[in-house]
Amino acid sequence: MFFIYQIIIFFILILSPIIILIRLIKGKEDPDRFLEKFFLKKRKRPKGNLIWFHCASVGETMSIIPILDYFAKNKKINNILITTTTISSAKIIKNLNYQKLIHQFYPIDQHIITKKFINYWKPNIAIFLEAEIWPSMFFNLDKKNIPLLILNTRLSEKSFKRWMFVKRFAKKIFSTIKFCYPQNNETKFFLKKLNIERIKQIGNLKYIEHKKKEKDEFTKKKLRYLNRYKVWVAASTHSGEEYLAAKTHILLKKKYKNLITIIIPRHINKIEKIKNELQNLNLNVVTHSSQKINWKQPDIYLVDTFGESKNFYKISASVLLGKSIYHDGGQNPLEAARYGCNILHGPNVQNFKDVYSELDKLKISKKIDSEITLKNNIKFKKNYSNTFKLKKIGNKIFKETTKELNKYIKKCI
Repeated sequence: MFFIYQIIIFFILILSPIIILIRLIKGKEDPDRFLEKFFLKKRKRPKGNLIWFHCASVGETMSIIPILDYFAKNKKINNILITTTTISSAKIIKNLNYQKLIHQFYPIDQHIITKKFINYWKPNIAIFLEAEIWPSMFFNLDKKNIPLLILNTRLSEKSFKRWMFVKRFAKKIFSTIKFCYPQNNETKFFLKKLNIERIKQIGNLKYIEHKKKEKDEFTKKKLRYLNRYKVWVAASTHSGEEYLAAKTHILLKKKYKNLITIIIPRHINKIEKIKNELQNLNLNVVTHSSQKINWKQPDIYLVDTFGESKNFYKISASVLLGKSIYHDGGQNPLEAARYGCNILHGPNVQNFKDVYSELDKLKISKKIDSEITLKNNIKFKKNYSNTFKLKKIGNKIFKETTKELNKYIKKCI
């Protein structure tokens, strides 16, 4: 099966120039750094021990920031390598500005490329996030006796069925993992079905609060300006959900004349397309990166920068979480919930079933399916009643996670 997998990767490599060109045109690749994915361009490897974290995209990257912050302060750790696959996650890492931190784009999972990657970086330990299972990399790490942990492990039912279809191959891959830390009961059940014994459930890392640095003075002024109005937020929106938020704004504006809808798209490379679509509804749209502050009252405030969501959750009482209405999976609602926001979401929240189940019990979240139900459930008063409980859960998960990782890191460095 591994041989067949390598053949598939070989054909992807042949087609990669075309794939990369398309992604460059769409703004999904960094023109200065895409060669890192073939390990043809690499960052300098400093001397000393090195621990390695791999995250796929923004969600995983944001969840690991408190952990990175913790280990960046550990004087025994010389270097922290973090690999990601997307431009957006790379920008988040760049903004962290930790001295020990090195960012590299994750390489294509081809046997020779991954072998070169490991031989160059020589990590003392590899810690992968969530659903990142890469056979070539895992087998090469195993050959080098480099401990591999999967943190915040997530397996959907769909993924589990795929692995069961190639069960022998799956067992071989998962046998290379030193320990799995599932984020929910469903994943724990699936891992056991795959005969994985090295499991410990700590909880979902996304419960951990990320204590972000203070916002700049310019952003503070904008937030003070927005706070004069009635505002609500549509965050992590995907295609179609920005349009839904705009239509809801039109309905709400009939009742609330001093209303501003803040939209935070998941993919800011599509900002111009989104802006044009909303302006076609005769709405006044301004962007967060605009140098103006005292605009004529906008209808839509479009956030076109990374890592800003937290600022807007602080001034909003209701938040619609995207990728849940017209797309599958959902997005992490916990950060908004910690700020007392009423969470609204569509029916497709498979990636956060346990989290939404908890929020439903606490009466923090509510399911919507149209602009009418969205309009009817938007509130302009914060709900802080259960945010303390969420912070308490997050603190417990943080302590247990760092304790577990310390246990392995101490053995490796």
